[in-house]
Amino acid sequence: MGKMVCKCGIKRKKGYLYFVGKNGCAYETKMARGAKKGGGRKIVHKCNIKRKKGHLYYIDKKGNVSEAKMQRGGKKKRR
Repeated sequence: MGKMVCKCGIKRKKGYLYFVGKNGCAYETKMARGAKKGGGRKIVHKCNIKRKKGHLYYIDKKGNVSEAKMQRGGKKKRR
């Protein structure tokens, strides 16, 4: 599916969302639940990844940053 780009070993906490920012660093942010607001991102690991066009960057189950080629196309529209 995807290949590992950076071995970070991020430990996930309950109630937090983890993502890779535009600058290539891994962030965590509090998820909004009900009336409680989320937000307030914080750098968890500085990966400094050079992002490629057409690729998706995510944090896998082991806590490492991985990349996968985005699927394009799909079923053609009928006229």
